[in-house]
This record gives sequence, C-alpha cells and structure tokens, in this order.
Amino acid sequence: MFGITHFEFFIVAVFLLNVTPGPDTAYIVGRSVAQGRGAGLMSALGISAGCCVHSLACAFGLTALLAASTTAFTVIKFIGAIYLMYLGVRLIFAKSSADDANTAAAGEARAAGAPKSLRQLFLQGFWTNVLNPKVVLFFVSFFPQFVTTGSDHKTFAFLTLGAVFVLMSMIWNSFVAWIAGSVTQRFSGKPSMKKWLDRGVGSAFVGLGIKLATASR
Repeated sequence: MFGITHFEFFIVAVFLLNVTPGPDTAYIVGRSVAQGRGAGLMSALGISAGCCVHSLACAFGLTALLAASTTAFTVIKFIGAIYLMYLGVRLIFAKSSADDANTAAAGEARAAGAPKSLRQLFLQGFWTNVLNPKVVLFFVSFFPQFVTTGSDHKTFAFLTLGAVFVLMSMIWNSFVAWIAGSVTQRFSGKPSMKKWLDRGVGSAFVGLGIKLATASR
C-alpha cells in the first residue's frame, strides 16, 4: 500500500507504545493534576508537535539518505528490528521498586512545579520531545520497519506513518490528560500493575522485532 508494509503491526505497536507509562505520560499527568485538564491537553499538544518534527525529519532525511542504496535501507531495517527486541527485553526485566516509584514521583513533582502559561506548557512539551535523543533513535529505528525496501513511495510512506503515529499519540495523551485528575491517581500507587504491563508490552515488542527481522524485505 504505497510503500507501507505490515501496517497492522504498526498500529498494534503504536498502541502498545502509547499505553506504556513513560516520561511523556508522567509529564502530562503532572501538569494535569497541578494545573487542570487544559494544562495537560496543552502539554500533550506540545509533545505531539515534537513528534511531527521527528516524523518529517525521518521522512525526508532517511528517504534522501537511503534512496540510492537498497542494501543500506535493508541494514537499517534489520538493526531497527534488533533495537525493538532490545527495548522489549528491557521492559520485561525492568525492576519495579520503591526507588523507581520515588523517582517517578519526583519527576512528576518537578513537572508540576510553578504554574506555567499555556504557551509555556506547549513549548516545554515540544522541546522536551524534540531534544530527546532517545526519541530520535526510536523514530529512526522504528519507522523503516514498515516501509517497503524497494518502494518508490518512501517519503509518502514515512509521512503517512508519521501522521498515524501523531494522531494516535495525541488521542491517547489527551485521554490521559482528561482522566489524570481522577482515575490515574487510583493506579499511581500500584507498581505491580506497571510491572505486568511492562512485561506484556515488552513481550509484544520482542515478538514484533523477531517478526520484522525474519519477514520478507
């Protein structure tokens, strides 16, 4: 489909990525609890805008870099599949301890510090996402897995996947911001729930990485 392959796996992977608690979720929750749902929604919008930048850079940068070399593109996809498996293994064996809980709580407390304007919230969410090297690495390794190696529509494929990624992330982050003041607090004190969620998502990522690494390119 216009250079896109394994689209159903892409949807599943993005969904799993979104529901796994991480720094973006902690930031949105912290702002929502401290300043209300509007602040959380604006923070989510800033993070989504940052994802747009990564999607565009991935689309035009990788396309220009790899268009002349099918072999290089295949290597990037294979390395990316291994990286997905690595992320999955890290989630499976991640320790859930009191120190982890305290670290997360401290992070949310910092995020919910002095009240900020909506513009400040947007920019902080935007730059936090854009300047995160882990996000850059993830986009570069993740997106090529779902683009056909010999396709003449790589740019279109990257842009389409980026749009889907941003849309799904924005919907989920907005949902988190909306319920952060009530439902989220009920689960914040249950590290065991996060542990099993991490293990489930980690297993799914390992399986996805193996599937993509062994699939026909």
